[in-house]
Amino acid sequence: MPVRQWIAVAAIAAITAGAAGAQTTVKHLQPNEKSPIANGVWAGDTLYLSGQLASPVTPADPAKGTEAVYGDTATQSLSALNKIQALLKEQGLDMKDVVKMTVFLAGDPAKGGKLDFPGLQASYTRFFGTADQPNKPARSAFQVAALAAPWALVEIEVIAVRSH
Repeated sequence: MPVRQWIAVAAIAAITAGAAGAQTTVKHLQPNEKSPIANGVWAGDTLYLSGQLASPVTPADPAKGTEAVYGDTATQSLSALNKIQALLKEQGLDMKDVVKMTVFLAGDPAKGGKLDFPGLQASYTRFFGTADQPNKPARSAFQVAALAAPWALVEIEVIAVRSH
């Protein structure tokens, strides 16, 4: 076999062996044993966080018979982004590591069922494109008919990458 062919065959064999040996480690972040979904999933250096909903501004009080209050789109967006920031921090990441964000917005009944995109932006710009954190991830935002929780106006999911 001529040297040139031998080098080509050796190179292909080396590439194939390297690709076959390359494995991506996958780790699921379970919030608790009863949860039907993971908070997120690591695939190699990429973290896929599940969609986050807001926490109540005022928790329900069964003794008084009052329901939880979650606030408007801006309030719910801020809450969801704070949860995302905390989940990222638990994993050694920060908002600067977010490369992709997907936002699902339901119409606000207080606004006649209309989408409150400015409310989302008011919270988003507190975390992205600031002097302290100039990163602006790729982002998609969709209006949806409703979210899984009847009170929810916002659900946000992100993909973050650990940089080396």
